[in-house]
Amino acid sequence: MISPAVATRLVFLMVGFSVASWAPLVPVVKSRGAGMGEAELGLILLCLGLGSLIAMPLSGGWAARFGCRRVISVAATVVCLVMPALGTFTSPIGIGAALLFFGAGIGTLDVVMNIQASLVEQEEGRPMMSGFHGLYSVGGIFGAGLASLLLGFKLAPSGLMFGMACVSALIIALARPGLLTQGGSSEAPVFAFPKGTVLLIGFMCFVMFLSEGSTLDWSGVLLSERHRLNESQAGYGYAAFAATMSIGRLTGDRIVAMLGSRTILIGGGLLAAIGFMIAATAPNGWVAIVGFGMVGLGASNVVPVLFTAAGKQKQMPPNLAIAAITTLGYAGILVGPALIGFLAKGIGLAPTLGVVALLIALVPLFSGRILNAAPEAS
Repeated sequence: MISPAVATRLVFLMVGFSVASWAPLVPVVKSRGAGMGEAELGLILLCLGLGSLIAMPLSGGWAARFGCRRVISVAATVVCLVMPALGTFTSPIGIGAALLFFGAGIGTLDVVMNIQASLVEQEEGRPMMSGFHGLYSVGGIFGAGLASLLLGFKLAPSGLMFGMACVSALIIALARPGLLTQGGSSEAPVFAFPKGTVLLIGFMCFVMFLSEGSTLDWSGVLLSERHRLNESQAGYGYAAFAATMSIGRLTGDRIVAMLGSRTILIGGGLLAAIGFMIAATAPNGWVAIVGFGMVGLGASNVVPVLFTAAGKQKQMPPNLAIAAITTLGYAGILVGPALIGFLAKGIGLAPTLGVVALLIALVPLFSGRILNAAPEAS
């Protein structure tokens, strides 16, 4: 029988693979939609985030009542059934509806796989969260790469997404026997507002996910407009960020065990903040790219440590705490880049990235309070 640790890694791999398989399809969806402009596409894409934000706060309660195995299995089934529709539907209403269910399934998986990861980590008695999150990044690389490759061979979007769904279903089928039947306290409510330290951890997750969303959406703009790099070079900023983050997470369990959670929150937060300051003030684009690489390396293990702390604090049931911080973190990716855009319009993009650096610096500042509430995570 497959071990719970391997099963958890497979779920993280599957979620990263499934989400990334959709990304190369977005331009195809736009071109197939008659008269679809950027505004219409933006509204359609918002459905994915809306579905996630609806499901995430409820997922912790579902896990507590029905167990991680059952909730992950149902959510993964929804994702795999909807994926072919994303490559088949051409009307904005059809694609939006499919993305709503796809987002709800992915959002549920995001929460419950982290609950499973927290339970497995506590059972094993050693840092494992960074490695789990690292497998999500690996899944993303393979999902986006394979989907792009198959589209390059002129495979129809419907056939592409059916094939990607089959791969995702196979991964979950392999993982299912090792998934935990428990998911927290069966007497826990379905939903509870975060409070105390959980709210603080959630805000820190919001900030860290905001930094990721800002790098994804705005690093290319900074490099092309401020430093005049061409379009093929402007993507190097996010590439450096993603590469160092993946490396940091895949080696993170050993690093956390060696240095401790407090050092990771302080050192990683400071490195990420300094990286953003370098990117914002760099004299040329190549120095800015190094800055974005520093952000990825510094941020790589901060979020896994925050998830571990949420699972070990005592102010809220762990399943509800993880659901709350996942929701707040996802909101950082969803609304953060838009907030960056509004602020950049007023003070400029480079100073706005400096503001992001100051927000990240709050992580080291509040690290003591976070870990004092979850001493086992230290």
